[in-house]
Amino acid sequence: MTGARARMMKVFEASYQRFRERLRWRLGSDALATEVLHETWLRIARIDDVGLVQQPEAYLFRMALNVAADQREKDNRKLTASEIEAIRHTMDGALDPERIAEARAELAMLRAALEELTPRRKAILLLARLDNVKHEEIAERFGISPRMVEKELLNALRHCSNRLERKLNRRFSSGPRKGS
Repeated sequence: MTGARARMMKVFEASYQRFRERLRWRLGSDALATEVLHETWLRIARIDDVGLVQQPEAYLFRMALNVAADQREKDNRKLTASEIEAIRHTMDGALDPERIAEARAELAMLRAALEELTPRRKAILLLARLDNVKHEEIAERFGISPRMVEKELLNALRHCSNRLERKLNRRFSSGPRKGS
């Protein structure tokens, strides 16, 4: 065990309860906080050499937050049972009348939601999601910052998801449009 790893493990052990309380508050779950700290411990055990760390407690807490973010991202990628069933049903190749009617109704609700958006917000949403235009290019077209494009896009997506009574899927929120 390297000296750096041993020092980090000692700091982690000494700060464990503080980390757990802070993570419980941030994540809203004691079980999730404990799981994140366990995974953080495993990451510390794999450290080869971190060099000189000025604030090891802050470094370790940031590591735990990164673990939590990684787990949240991994969980968001998992399909729910109903999504799996929908895919399986779609793979059958048979579109039943009920599904067709549902899709048409959903499309009508989406059209109505789009019409409720401001013209700029609607245009930003369509450019970003249908035409795959980069945020920077959209920002130039509208004379606004790329960050404002992200905000407008997120607000448009929230509005549409609320109208469709769905949770906003992180894949379609203000994701990595910068270089794509």
